[in-house]
Amino acid sequence: MVEKKVAQIIEMIETLGEDTTVPKNIRRALAEAKERLKSKDDLSTRISAAIYAIEGVSEDINIPMHARTQMWAILSALESIKPQ
Repeated sequence: MVEKKVAQIIEMIETLGEDTTVPKNIRRALAEAKERLKSKDDLSTRISAAIYAIEGVSEDINIPMHARTQMWAILSALESIKPQ
């Protein structure tokens, strides 16, 4: 169930990463988050690393508003499945 949710979040990240209106540094951070989620580490480590990668650029002033909203949705989804 959780792995299915992770796969959905990876899809969200890929969709946003393909948006050419999103600055390169943001797309790079999204690609890093995607790779972290796909790694073989334990679930908690993978999710924490992905959150860290995205949060690092989430307040960039150059992000278009629609992309910022999508990033918040991705972060929210990651937080919802993060083991306590």
